Amino acid sequence: MAIWLTRAGSSGEYEMKFLDEGKVYLTWDDLNENLQALSTREDLLACLERVYPNGKPARNRNWASQIWAFAKEMQIGDWVIMPSKIKSILHIGEIVGGYTYDPTQDSPYFHHRKVNWFAKDIPRSSFDQDILYSLGAFLTVCRISRNNAEERIRAMAQNNWRSVALDVNSLQSVFEQGEEESVDLELVARDMIVHYLGRKFKGHGMARLVEAILKAKGYTTYISPEGPDKGIDILAAPEPFGFGRPRICVQVKTADAPVERPTLDQLLGAMQNANADQGLLVSWSGFKNTVHREIPSQFFRVRLWDQTAIIDELVSCYDKLDEDIRAEIPLKRIWTLALGQDD
Repeated sequence: MAIWLTRAGSSGEYEMKFLDEGKVYLTWDDLNENLQALSTREDLLACLERVYPNGKPARNRNWASQIWAFAKEMQIGDWVIMPSKIKSILHIGEIVGGYTYDPTQDSPYFHHRKVNWFAKDIPRSSFDQDILYSLGAFLTVCRISRNNAEERIRAMAQNNWRSVALDVNSLQSVFEQGEEESVDLELVARDMIVHYLGRKFKGHGMARLVEAILKAKGYTTYISPEGPDKGIDILAAPEPFGFGRPRICVQVKTADAPVERPTLDQLLGAMQNANADQGLLVSWSGFKNTVHREIPSQFFRVRLWDQTAIIDELVSCYDKLDEDIRAEIPLKRIWTLALGQDD
C-alpha cells in the first residue's frame, strides 16, 4: 500500500477540519468539477486550463499531476501523512473511502476522501532525515516512496513510532538532483537543527540551552543542578541581580512523549513555591491537547515552548548567545529564493 503526503493549506488553515471530519480535501479554489468523469490526464489538463485560464502551462501541469494522484491513484488502505503547520508534528491516517465529489460544498471543499486518523501528534523528530526531506516537497499531494520510505514508516508504526534500523549504504543522498520535486529548504534545515539539538541537548542539556536563550534576552538566571529539582529547572528575572519583574519559573521536559496536564499543574505549584509571577513550560516533544485547552485560562501566567518555539527563540537571539553555546550549535545564516510549487 502507498503512503501519500497531503497538506492542509499553506499555513495549516484546514488542519483541524481534516482531523475533526476524518477526511482529506483537495483544496484547490473554484475547482467545482467532477474529476471522476475525466478519463485521461489530458482531459484533466484541459479542465484546469478552462477553470484557470490565466494559469501558466507549467503550473497547470504541476497541479494536474497532484490532482490526478488524489482523484485517481490513491486507494483505500493507503496511508496519508499530513505535516502540521501549527506544531512540529505529523498526523498519519488510513484512507477508508474512495474519491468523493460534492458540488454543493463551498470552495475549496468539493473533493474529499474519508480518512481514519489513527496516529496524531507524532513528533517530526521521530523520523529519519531523508524521510523528512521527502515530506518537505513543495507539493500539496505526492507519494512518499524514496529509500523504502513506505516500508520504513509502516515498521515505525509497529515500533511505537521509533525509527527502525536501516542500511545507510542503501540510501540515496537527500541532496541528489533531478529525482525529487523542489523542497522547502528552510523546513529541511529546521529538521536538521531539530535532530542535532535533540541529540546534543537531551535531558539537563536542554535546560542549559533554554537558560542560554533567556540570558541572551536579558534575564539573570538560576539553573538547578542536574538531578531532582522539585519542578524548578530555571528561575529568571530581569536586571543585573535578577531582582526585577517578571519573575519566571521554568520547567523543561525532553521525554519522547508530549507533556500532559499534570506537568502543567506541577509548574503552577512550583511558581507559587518560588514566588514567581509567570511560568514557562518547555517540552521538546510538544504538548497534549489537555495542556493546550488550558491556554486561555493561563494566558497571562504561562507560556508554552515546543520544538518550533525553541528554535524560533534560538534563531532570534543566536548572535547574543554565549560563545560556548554558539560553539556547540554552529549555525550559519544563508539567503535563498522563497519559491513555492508554482514557481
